[in-house]
Amino acid sequence: MTQTLSVPATETKRKPVVRRRREMTYAVYLVPSGVLFVAIILVPFLMNIGISLTRWDGIGRPQWIGLENYTRLLSDGEFWASFEHNIALVIAMAIIPAAIGLVLAAVLFDIIAKRFGPRTASILRACIYLPQVLPFAVAGIVWSWMLAPDNGALNETLKKVGLGSLREDWLGDPKLALYTVMGVMVWVQIGFPLIVFMAGLQRVDPSLYEAAEIDGASWWRRFWYITIPQIRPELYVVLLICSVAALKSFDKVYILTNGGPGNATRVPAYYSWQNFFEKTQVGYGAAIATVMTLIIVVLTAVLLRRQSKAEEDGS
Repeated sequence: MTQTLSVPATETKRKPVVRRRREMTYAVYLVPSGVLFVAIILVPFLMNIGISLTRWDGIGRPQWIGLENYTRLLSDGEFWASFEHNIALVIAMAIIPAAIGLVLAAVLFDIIAKRFGPRTASILRACIYLPQVLPFAVAGIVWSWMLAPDNGALNETLKKVGLGSLREDWLGDPKLALYTVMGVMVWVQIGFPLIVFMAGLQRVDPSLYEAAEIDGASWWRRFWYITIPQIRPELYVVLLICSVAALKSFDKVYILTNGGPGNATRVPAYYSWQNFFEKTQVGYGAAIATVMTLIIVVLTAVLLRRQSKAEEDGS
């Protein structure tokens, strides 16, 4: 004799009610962050958009001019030159550190940790991550001393080893300043991708590497065909965070070069600040800030979409 099991009707009706109550409970936890988001991000951003539609020197009553600041921005050669410098910083702060961090993470995880122990790999990882811990106000001043043209450590070292002809005014020469800033940014940024990639490597199935080794795959082929595809979601996270950091860079340029020499290292965030506080063209500075915010939002949406697709393909 078979017995049919059935869920009571009252219990079936109760489940959606319980689920709704649980979702409402979760929503309560979002209220504080929602209030902070509105007060700190959304309202100031909307006010910034409003100011960008005016001509205002920061004192008195703003004059409504519509989209004039934005049309001016489209034909502003100084803005587009600063935007090109920002693309260079994206390369220095996102693409190059991600590539170097990926290789270093694989070497520490797959070679150093196996031959010399996890403790050695951890010490090396901490050393590489150290620039991320230092306040850039401190690191930037130290780099300024090291790169000084007269008695900086770099030029003095070149002189000591017989390469005095290579001594340069690294931060004062318009042809070299941007590349010098890019070099410092690479040094600052490498630690973050390294930490993220090493965390990602912890979840890769070791049997993949073991099977590849049995088949005779070299280290480089294991890195290319196993490591990179397996940590692709972490790669998108690193590119997203570092690219956004590069696009809103201000303090690093301000401390190292003050936007100079001339305008050789000026970026949009610094150009916006100049219009706000030095030129007292508050409306135009707000327009620059609004455009950069929209660029960052679009870039974030694209990379998040790519990350979701990578996770779906990997699942």
